[in-house]
Amino acid sequence: MEFPVFDSIVPLLLAGFVVFVLYYAIYIFREYERGVVFTLGRFTRVSGPGFVLLIPFVQQVVRTDLRMFVEDVPSQDVISRDNVSVKVNAVIYFRIVDPQRAIINVADFSAAVSQLSQTTLRSVLGKHELD
Repeated sequence: MEFPVFDSIVPLLLAGFVVFVLYYAIYIFREYERGVVFTLGRFTRVSGPGFVLLIPFVQQVVRTDLRMFVEDVPSQDVISRDNVSVKVNAVIYFRIVDPQRAIINVADFSAAVSQLSQTTLRSVLGKHELD
């Protein structure tokens, strides 16, 4: 006794599975993007731009933008070496040079750059005499 319904369902399920796997396996990175690839949680490579093929559920990718970032530093109240109070605004321009180090070594690189710039701004202006 044959079941003709099962004969038509199996190819459909197989085709659906192939489409599902290809959807999660193919990545296309733009010219200004890079992908940090992890295989089973360990760093494998930095890939991109262009077409990248990954093994679904075994490899994951984290996209990184290499373009210039612009961040506004909040107003800083700084006291100079001669006890003059100054309010300073600043703007930071930065970009990622090494995607591997930006993703793996720093949890939130944008916040880290902002905090470092605020600290450096206060430190540098605190050393000057404004009187």
